[in-house]
Amino acid sequence: MTGRYSFYIISVLVALLTACGGGASSLIDDPRHQAFTEDWRFCLEEDGAALNDSLLAGTDDCLFSSPDYDDSQWRRLSLPHDWAIEGNFSQDNPSGTGGGALPGGVGWYRKTFRLSADDLKADERLYVDFGGAYMNATVYLNGHALGTRPYGYIPFSYDLTPWLRPAGEENVMAVRVDNAEQPNSRWYSGCGIYRPVYLRRVPAVHVAQWGTQVTTPVVTPSLASVVVTTTIENCLAEPKAENASVDDAAADANANVNETAAAANAAVVQAQLTTSILDANGRTVAQGDTLFTPAPAESLITQHLSVVDPHLWGISDPYLYTVETRLTLLRDGHAASVDRVHTPLGVRSFAFDAQKGFILNGERVKINGVCLHHDLGCLGAAVNVRAIERQLQILKDMGCNGIRCSHNPPSDELLDLCDRMGFIVMDEAFDMWRKKKTAHDYARYFNQWHERDLRDLIVRDRNHPSIFIWSIGNEVLEQWSQADADTLSLAEANLILNFGHSSDQLAQDAEASTSVNTLLTRKLADRVRELDPTRPVTAGCNEPHPGNHLFRSGALDVIGYNYHDTWFASVPEHFPGRPFIVTESVSALMTRGYYRMPSDSLFIWPERWDKPFFEPSFSCSSYDNCHVPWGSTHETSERHVQNTDFISGQYIWTGFDYLGEPTPYGWPARSSYFGIVDLAGFPKDVYYMYQSQWRPTEPMLHLFPHWNWSEGQSVDLWAYFSCTDEAELF
Repeated sequence: MTGRYSFYIISVLVALLTACGGGASSLIDDPRHQAFTEDWRFCLEEDGAALNDSLLAGTDDCLFSSPDYDDSQWRRLSLPHDWAIEGNFSQDNPSGTGGGALPGGVGWYRKTFRLSADDLKADERLYVDFGGAYMNATVYLNGHALGTRPYGYIPFSYDLTPWLRPAGEENVMAVRVDNAEQPNSRWYSGCGIYRPVYLRRVPAVHVAQWGTQVTTPVVTPSLASVVVTTTIENCLAEPKAENASVDDAAADANANVNETAAAANAAVVQAQLTTSILDANGRTVAQGDTLFTPAPAESLITQHLSVVDPHLWGISDPYLYTVETRLTLLRDGHAASVDRVHTPLGVRSFAFDAQKGFILNGERVKINGVCLHHDLGCLGAAVNVRAIERQLQILKDMGCNGIRCSHNPPSDELLDLCDRMGFIVMDEAFDMWRKKKTAHDYARYFNQWHERDLRDLIVRDRNHPSIFIWSIGNEVLEQWSQADADTLSLAEANLILNFGHSSDQLAQDAEASTSVNTLLTRKLADRVRELDPTRPVTAGCNEPHPGNHLFRSGALDVIGYNYHDTWFASVPEHFPGRPFIVTESVSALMTRGYYRMPSDSLFIWPERWDKPFFEPSFSCSSYDNCHVPWGSTHETSERHVQNTDFISGQYIWTGFDYLGEPTPYGWPARSSYFGIVDLAGFPKDVYYMYQSQWRPTEPMLHLFPHWNWSEGQSVDLWAYFSCTDEAELF
């Protein structure tokens, strides 16, 4: 029996790992992109230190970034890659059990490539686009530093053109990823270039990266108005400041590129932007053309189109159109098509209503959602499209219709799948603002980087039809006047976040509109609305009092509570006219296949945040009778949501178990107990409770626990069922 199960589990892992290579590319058909993921070299800094004694000095001219460095002894691999999951679990790893007890460190990646004359013409530019690298990723091309991006969850790009060598010669890209200072996350982050990388080749005049914005301001059963705003970038202008700031040589190189491109395009007088809407079968259902003269740096073109009898996007029928953008330059009376971009379009109408909850395409819909971290269990944090799709399908089969990207920008691949599979997504920007939760987290970069990171998140993601709401933060400490967790351990900080603070830490009337925390909330929310006025803004708040600085700002379109179900009923009184959603709920604890009886006893673990907890089984009961002190049972939260009209829905913590944050235990526990589905993708018993509630028209019956008990032992038997008048058990 044991051998058979072991073989099955190994077979599943082999299938997932086999799918990784073919499934790592983006699902969006972008003809300008070429995967840049194969044949990289990798070395951990500590492994390479003996080969390069100057490495640890941290100098910019480190040998590892030099194009002349011999990396032939380095490991060869393909991206995406997470080196932490390959390491050993240890209580000595500085990430702690909160970070999965896996190693961090500094890793180097190098790739050698050549370009032919056909690969990059004189009037073209070449960019490298990273989906994300955790964290502090510094990119070099042929020894030149292109820049560093601290936030490990955000996509970033660099213009390679000024530093490329002539056709046929070798180019060397090196990437240093620094995740040595830990803890910097409250869960498992992974290490390395863990999302896909692409080369993006564009003409000198082209559609900017994420340069289309598609909105549907009016949607009726008979007609949908579609507004497409396209940003056209003209690189024939002055050298880009981003490249010029590297050093004077970069500015000179960039200027030379521009002069060459300018000569090649001197005859350009006009351009034509053609935007077509294609249905799922590729048929054109609407089209618009605009003639314009490219501005020296950037042009903004807005076009209005209409789709007759639109096929609406919905959670049970996530129908997608494609917006095709074609840019044509007119040279000496001749037209030359130079750029083409595809953007997904889901036609739908929605609203969050203070009395009725969430309304999609004119019908009330409960958001039956879950929170997800980004790791994929034994596969780590490296993006694997098939593994993500498997997770989403398991949740879809349960009846789940919503995903909260907790607590950071997600991969583009996840959002593509949510578009195609029909999920209501809450896209989240930050887990902390200025006030840190762990010793080395994003708070130290927030002041310098939050505007750019927030902008890139919104502009990249705003065309995904699955996204219905933006979250600007999760349980940020700015909810209170002073709530620093700097002196606490990671475990203590995690727990104290959920117990509120004294009334003197709430916004007082005199400072309600002028506190720094209130002003920062307004700044972030206003920036989101400026970039995307079509979706509401919320935040996951674990301080339910109206004196919460985020609430007092008046900037949140939808009130979001994490837990605190005893406060739900007073939301209409405290926030009149504001829609409400449970941004995070439950936090029940379960180990699949483990049961503590009597099943009507409630186990609240840990008893208090500041009280040590230990239980020798290192397991939690799967009867839905064990939860954290700030949470609730699954059934309790579900009753609140389903029986209260004004609650738009909930995002349960969590859909899947994840690496790190093993509340209520410490070492050797190293992964969570919160999931409805376990780390390997096997449903726990409560999965079927949700299936009975969220898919009520489909007959189902789930009896538990298992039958492996001693003869004569009394066992508490539970059942979840729907559409079933009676059942006969043999």
